[in-house]
Amino acid sequence: MATICLYLHCHQPQRMKKLSVFDIGSKPSYFDEGKNRGYLERIARKSYLPTNALLLEMIKRTEGKFRVSLSITGVLIEQLSKEFPEVLKSFQDLVATGRCELVAETYYHSLASLYSKEEFEDQVEMQRKKFKEVFDYEPKFFRNTELVYDNEIGKLVEEMGFDGVLAEGADKILGWRSPNFVYKAKGSSAALLLRNYPLSDDISFRFSNRGWKEWPLTAEKYSGWINQMNNPEKGELINLFMDYETFGEHQWAETGIFDFLKEFILSTVRNGSSDFKTPSEVIRDSKPVAELDVPYPVSWADTERDLSAWLGNNMQQSAIEKIYSLGGQIRKTGNKELIGDWRKLQTSDHFYYMCTKWFADGDVHKYFNPHESPYESFISFMNIYNDLKIKVDNFDPNDHRNYKGLKVETN
Repeated sequence: MATICLYLHCHQPQRMKKLSVFDIGSKPSYFDEGKNRGYLERIARKSYLPTNALLLEMIKRTEGKFRVSLSITGVLIEQLSKEFPEVLKSFQDLVATGRCELVAETYYHSLASLYSKEEFEDQVEMQRKKFKEVFDYEPKFFRNTELVYDNEIGKLVEEMGFDGVLAEGADKILGWRSPNFVYKAKGSSAALLLRNYPLSDDISFRFSNRGWKEWPLTAEKYSGWINQMNNPEKGELINLFMDYETFGEHQWAETGIFDFLKEFILSTVRNGSSDFKTPSEVIRDSKPVAELDVPYPVSWADTERDLSAWLGNNMQQSAIEKIYSLGGQIRKTGNKELIGDWRKLQTSDHFYYMCTKWFADGDVHKYFNPHESPYESFISFMNIYNDLKIKVDNFDPNDHRNYKGLKVETN
C-alpha cells in the first residue's frame, strides 16, 4: 500500500509600497495595506475558504482516514487575524480535528537560514509561539522557506528540537535514488521527507494546461500513476507538497480542481490502494533507508531547484545583503516598530519580485506581484532600505517624540 503525505504551504507577504527617492526621510509607511487587503480578500475567497471547507469535509466523510499537513506563515496569520478572522477560524477548525499536522517554518518567510543563524532561530521560535497562541499546537516537523535545504540546515533543525524536515526531491542531490523513501539528514538524526516534484507539479502547474499531453487530469488517472510507484524498489511513500493557493487561485475552480481533489481523496480511501499520513505519522511507521548528503542549498523553485529565483542577479544579492547588514544595529535599538519593519523586509517574496530570469512557475506568481518590473521592485526596496537606515542611524531611545517616523511610547 502506498502512503500519501499531502502538505500544503500557506503564505502571503506584506507587499511594499512604491517609494521614490523623494520619499526618503518623509516618514513614509513601507507597506501597502490597501493592496495587501485586496490580494488577500481575493485569495481567501477563491482559495483558502473553499479549500479549508473541502478538506474539513473530507476528514469527516472518511472518518479521519484522510490526513493533511500544512504550514501558515506568521506574517499571514497576522493579516488574517486583522482582516479576515473567519478564514483563520477555518484553519483552526481544520487543525482541531486532530487529522491535520502543522509544520513550522520562519515567521516572515525569510531566507535568514542563509544569512543569520540568530535571526533564523528567532523567527522559528516566533512561529512556534504563534502556533501555540493561535492553534494550541506544538509542531514537530519543519520546512524552510521555499524548501531551501542543505546539510547545515538539517543540523540546525535537529538542534531546535524538530524530528524532521521537508525538502525538495531534486534529481541533482538524489542521483539514482528515489524521493519515495524516508531519508536521514547528514550529520543529524533528523528525518528527511522529499517532495515528489513530478507528481506535485502535475497538480500545481500542469492541471489546467490544455497543451499538456496528459490533459485532462482525472483522479483515476492520477491514482494510477501513484499505484505504479507502489513497489519496494521505487518506494511506497509519495510526498505531494504544493502551495495552498494551488486550489482555487493558481488553478481556478472553473478548471475542476476542487472536484479533482475531492474525488482523488475519496477514491483513494474507498479503494484502499493508498493511505494518507502526516509527516510525523510517516516517520513513526517508516525508518530512514539511508543518509542523504546535501552539500549545497536546494529549493523547490523553478526547474533549476536552486537559489537563483531570489539571488540570481546583482540587484537581488545587493538588496538582501543590505537588509541583513542592518541586523545588529536594529536589534540594539530594541524598538519593536523598527525590528518589525526590518523583518517584513526580509520576506523572500521581495527578492523574488526582482528576478530577471525566465522560469517555469513564473506565470503562477505574476498576478501577486505589485511591481511592474524587477527594476521597479529593486528601486522601491532600496529607497525603503535607505529610509530605514536613516531611522536606525538617528535612533535615540531617550527621545519620546514622534521621531524620524518612530512612535516611541512613553510610560
